[in-house]
Amino acid sequence: MAKGFNRGPAMGGGQGGMMQQLQRLQKQMEETQAKLADETVTATAGGGAIKVTMTGDQKCREVVIDPELLKDADAEMLQDLVLSAVNMALDQSRELAAQRMGPLAGGLPF
Repeated sequence: MAKGFNRGPAMGGGQGGMMQQLQRLQKQMEETQAKLADETVTATAGGGAIKVTMTGDQKCREVVIDPELLKDADAEMLQDLVLSAVNMALDQSRELAAQRMGPLAGGLPF
């Protein structure tokens, strides 16, 4: 048989190491996801008249509407501002998640 082939038990050692690495990586990802649930981002629209706070796992935590806006706003304008703020907050939340999870994805052995 050619040299370097049929290494026997040593072959399995590499796979066991990879499994341990994957398990560590999975644990780190779970911990990071749990932390993202506590981190928040805030987006505003209408010059700060609408403020939306979103968690790092894309849960809307708070919507604040300046009462002054309600004096002159029509329903359509208010809807557009809320929609804009929610979408900006979602984008920021996704970016936060990508920043936190990105380094972990770099640790994949594939």
